[in-house]
Amino acid sequence: MLNSLDIDKSPAATRVVVAMSGGVDSSVVAGLIAEQGYDVVGVTLQLYDHGAAIHRKGACCAGQDIHDARRVAESLGIPHYVLDYEERFKKAVIDRFAQSYADGETPIPCIDCNRHVKFTDLLETARDLGADALATGHYVSSRPGAHGRRALYQPVDADRDQSYFLFATTPDQLNLLRFPLGTMTKPETREHARRFGLAIADKADSQDICFVPTGRYTSIVEKLKPEAAESGDIVHVDGRVLGRHEGVMRFTVGQRRGIGIAAQEPLYVVGLDAGRRHVIVGPREALAIHAVTLRDFNWLGDAALAEGETVACFAKVRSTRPPRPARLRMVDGEVEIELLDGEDGVAPGQACVLYDGAGGMARVLGGGIIRRRPAAETRRHEATLQAMI
Repeated sequence: MLNSLDIDKSPAATRVVVAMSGGVDSSVVAGLIAEQGYDVVGVTLQLYDHGAAIHRKGACCAGQDIHDARRVAESLGIPHYVLDYEERFKKAVIDRFAQSYADGETPIPCIDCNRHVKFTDLLETARDLGADALATGHYVSSRPGAHGRRALYQPVDADRDQSYFLFATTPDQLNLLRFPLGTMTKPETREHARRFGLAIADKADSQDICFVPTGRYTSIVEKLKPEAAESGDIVHVDGRVLGRHEGVMRFTVGQRRGIGIAAQEPLYVVGLDAGRRHVIVGPREALAIHAVTLRDFNWLGDAALAEGETVACFAKVRSTRPPRPARLRMVDGEVEIELLDGEDGVAPGQACVLYDGAGGMARVLGGGIIRRRPAAETRRHEATLQAMI
């Protein structure tokens, strides 16, 4: 008989490590699992020095949040450990974040944190502690699927859906991970926190990037990758130089405000050439794109992908956009995504996440980081731009 976590043991014989960030969500997960009689161990990762310059008040995994996680563990009567992952976090997340901006991309550090720290290093720690499962406070669902593997799904609460940030979770990791909040709404989670008598029941959610001071990511990038702040030309798609900029790190594809030039027509950032330090601008029509190539691709479907295979799916190219019809193709070992309805402002460095549907609680099929347009799409795009000139 499987227990509520789909493990063939009694709750008392099942050890569950809970990743506790000090926020409401992970605290409630710890409370719910402990309430069911599981052997619960709370673990908090200290990801950076809360007194350092990169600390932002209210950010997770530092200072006050570690204190809050410890208080919750004491209230619930479970053991709690704080692990120093500062050096690992800097290399795996902060350094990659800065390098991505220097390369002319728009990165998502939460994906790297999940991929390289929380669901790799923390999982190993959980195994070292003899855990049968690692539970987190993410709003996403998983359940048993084909071939004895668990599958990943969107949660019940669409407003809290974090599946876009978890596409890189591997099948092996999914088999050990559990997401108890996938069947709850945020208000329900807060009600549980009040029921448990937790002092953090009304604590605000963390916002923005946790390691960036007051939202000014440029200070981090410039410190680690000063070349990203080097000035260069702002170039129109027709070849005209319209002005100068103070670093490609200050721009993202699709941006309209803050470009720093006056023009008779609305202009958008349509591309970044970090090698030549060019910010390329053009009319809104120049943002249209119908295909992208992905790197760091992770596949969560039931069957392995084959060369030349085409898979119908729905693709989400920004965390705030809905999934839209797409086709996945394997071409010369690379993954290309055809965006059937087209998209605007698709930025390299963002994730393209694939689903088996566009409605609520769809299955996550995988995804990757947007690298560039496929060659055929580039030729078509250039022909479109030439026609505008």
